[in-house]
Amino acid sequence: MFTNVEIRRMESFLAQIGVSLIPASSILPANFPGLDIQWGSVLVDESRVVHLGDILHEAGHIAVTDPAARNSLRLIPSGGEELSTMAWSYAAARHLGFGANVVFYPESYDNFGNALIENFESQNYVGLPLMEKWGMTAGLRKAALQNVEPFPHMLRWLR
Repeated sequence: MFTNVEIRRMESFLAQIGVSLIPASSILPANFPGLDIQWGSVLVDESRVVHLGDILHEAGHIAVTDPAARNSLRLIPSGGEELSTMAWSYAAARHLGFGANVVFYPESYDNFGNALIENFESQNYVGLPLMEKWGMTAGLRKAALQNVEPFPHMLRWLR
């Protein structure tokens, strides 16, 4: 069981949409300290996680991956999936009541985090087009045509 309240909140939300957070220890070095993705789940060594938003980023990789490959030992995202993961993690953060700075912190994305906050808060959503294509959400124009709430509202959380 996780002790951090925010991680428990993420765990509950992610479980509802079909993505598991699994407490783990001694995770091998990965992209983010204390985190790894295996077999369609995010492994979390809570004591080593530096930025909580990285959990949502890793969960986003699972969410935007083609369902046929989602439960693979390892995920190898395409460039488009990586960009969509950024948008997905932003939507998840907002859904959970977190600010954009949870997923886009200053040193994230090669020190481009602050610029990403500016872009997303100005409704310039990197990664949105593929999520629209996959039927996961709708940008302003499509949302108006479909009479649904626009991104960051999600129509469905998994591709």
